[in-house]
Amino acid sequence: MRYRIGDIKKQLRFAALSKLLRELKQILYGNSEAEPVSEACAQLTQEFFKENTLRLVIVCLPKLNLEARKDATQIVANLQRQQVQSRLIACDYLEANIDLMDILASGYENPDMALHYGAMLRECIRHQSVARYVLESEHMKKFFDFIQLPNFDIAADAAATFKELLTRHKSTVAEFLSKNYDWFFAEYNSKLLESPNYITRRQAIKLLGDMLLDRSNSAVMTRYASSRDNLRILMNLLRESSKSIQIEAFHVFKLFAANQNKPADIVGILVANRSKLLRLFADFKPDKEDEQFEADKAQVVREIAGLEPRDN
Repeated sequence: MRYRIGDIKKQLRFAALSKLLRELKQILYGNSEAEPVSEACAQLTQEFFKENTLRLVIVCLPKLNLEARKDATQIVANLQRQQVQSRLIACDYLEANIDLMDILASGYENPDMALHYGAMLRECIRHQSVARYVLESEHMKKFFDFIQLPNFDIAADAAATFKELLTRHKSTVAEFLSKNYDWFFAEYNSKLLESPNYITRRQAIKLLGDMLLDRSNSAVMTRYASSRDNLRILMNLLRESSKSIQIEAFHVFKLFAANQNKPADIVGILVANRSKLLRLFADFKPDKEDEQFEADKAQVVREIAGLEPRDN
């Protein structure tokens, strides 16, 4: 099937655009009768970005019907992976049109568009330069509120994007966390780890462990595990009635216990709470047998049992 993507500009009627999106999707994904043809996909990709069609699709998306929005979302996802002469030209296009990320990230403020724009955004941040732009933008601060939106599906989608931003590109994430440590973890602690919402707390403590236990973030981990305020929050999470939150909190708490250069105030808190902590860990185990967890727990118990108070 051949046509000129440039025709889209002459067919701004949304019915025509919806029809064209269906045809684009069929070329990229194939159908029940035929697999996609790589040459056709490459040509489509080249024309799509050359003709600035991505901007048209993103800007017009709110005016399209639901099926067309779904088609557009799948097309944008596919095009992020399409190579033309061994290049991901989607990345080049997005770098030159980076303001489109502002539209996508702001989509969480619109309940009708949030899931479509959110899915597109996650695909676009596969490219490291695009992810860096979003991390360094004002949108990052808004994610702490998006994650707690009352609409469960939108909040979950925002949480998925937030996690992708903070785990996918290791060196970029490490740089972001180091440069933005103070405000980021102040927000993370107060809005997520201390959220009244159980799901928010559970997702946040799991993601915190994933970030701090990543070798790329070792400097951030050391800094986090040297704060008495952070330790207080972790000890509260260890006392949660939810086993899954307790287990995830333990994986972060062990960083405080294992730190061989504990500040005196951290030692003081651990010593003051030693008997409570040792009692808690005595019956502390995951639902499934886990040798590594038991080894980590034994080490934490040894560290806490052997602590001596230090002068400040």
